[in-house]
Amino acid sequence: MSKVVLLILLAFLLWTVMFSPWTAPHVPFWWAMTLSAFSLTVLSSVVSPGWWKRVHWSSSNVLMGIVIAAALWAVFWVGDKASTWLFDFARPQVNLIYGMKEGENPWLLSCLLLFLIGPAEEIFWRGYVQEKLSRRYSPNMGFVLATACYTLVHIASFNFMLIMASLVCGLAWGLLYRLFPNRFFAIILSHALWDAAVFVWFPI
Repeated sequence: MSKVVLLILLAFLLWTVMFSPWTAPHVPFWWAMTLSAFSLTVLSSVVSPGWWKRVHWSSSNVLMGIVIAAALWAVFWVGDKASTWLFDFARPQVNLIYGMKEGENPWLLSCLLLFLIGPAEEIFWRGYVQEKLSRRYSPNMGFVLATACYTLVHIASFNFMLIMASLVCGLAWGLLYRLFPNRFFAIILSHALWDAAVFVWFPI
């Protein structure tokens, strides 16, 4: 468990540097995110190899991944409209999130999100953190703890909408992993597709 705790603490440190208003302006966000997600995946794979054994390609997993990504995008579209109607601060905070992609090449961002950031985050948070915590405690407790950590690493942003978005995504992907661990490929694919869709292809 000490290795899991250390890697979670490292994730907190990395996400704080990327999102904190005191450090974020001095960090190239997308390259920092790519390096952070990739590094955590490599480190977790070294200390706990074998997550790839749970990744099974199949046409049904591909279809499931696409459906999950589309459904999650729809949830966020509805949530954006509702939050904008309810809270004056909602849309400005969402705009701050989208501001992180200003001046970036959309094709490059799409590739980073699809092939590195999205898959790496899912492999680390669900394939490693949730899996280890589930084995240490119970599947339900592992789901709760991993989702809490996934949400709280974004707290240094002081952006309520980003934190809530992380909570919704953590609940969705964490619950799917809790119920369908044999569908890990679909969950990874859905994360990658949703990232690219919500940030680049079909921004909300």
